[in-house]
Amino acid sequence: MRIGAHVHDDDPLTAATERDADAVQFFLSDPQGWKKPTVHPQTEALREADVAVFVHSPYVLNVASLNNRIRIPSRKAVTQQATAAAGTGAHGLVVHGGHVTKDDDPDEGIANWRKLFERQAAEGGFEVPILIENTAGGTNAMARNFDMLARLWDAVGEFGAGFCLDTCHAHAAGEALPDLVERARAITGRVDLVHLNNSRDEFGSSRDRHANIDSGEITPDELVAVCSAAGAPVIVETPAEGQADDIAFLRERLTSRRGDREA
Repeated sequence: MRIGAHVHDDDPLTAATERDADAVQFFLSDPQGWKKPTVHPQTEALREADVAVFVHSPYVLNVASLNNRIRIPSRKAVTQQATAAAGTGAHGLVVHGGHVTKDDDPDEGIANWRKLFERQAAEGGFEVPILIENTAGGTNAMARNFDMLARLWDAVGEFGAGFCLDTCHAHAAGEALPDLVERARAITGRVDLVHLNNSRDEFGSSRDRHANIDSGEITPDELVAVCSAAGAPVIVETPAEGQADDIAFLRERLTSRRGDREA
């Protein structure tokens, strides 16, 4: 199991070494902007390194939006980000599920996600898997609660959409962690990546504030159990000063769990 961290985008390989990480996630452009991604300066080194690479798309993207000024640039940006991610040898592009406004019909947002995949399928598909991530808040969010996630997957699952499971987001959305992976797989059939984050806020808060593994409202044992059940690469998006400790803790605990099962 690859375990790593979300790191600054300028030198992800050095950041991986500093954290003893064998996976990294980073942005290829401003996370709060629409600028087209450029070729990463470590492109060749990233492709050759024994480090699993994941790219996170900008937060401003909202494929579900009914606003043409947001939806159309979002579709374009997903394609651009996927192409740039492929250049780094990335295993996937993480994209938030997005939302519609309180006066909109969520089914229209789901239909917009389907249109993204339909249109790209006609062009030969995306160059890397698109990993839709569950989100923390928003009444009309496409991937906040698992009931809505099921409706979204009915629309996009046939196109090979991937799934990124964020533990802080699930906790904030009021989705219990003990059977989280089982319930997610029952809907999506897969968990391609885990964002393993503790939460600074209480269960069901709708607040997306990450904490290091040993310092939040979720018990470390619950977080380890999610990783073990998922069996997927893990990225911690926790405060940077504690990421090395988070990675070391997870490795030790997951190795111990495997040993206990084999004994």
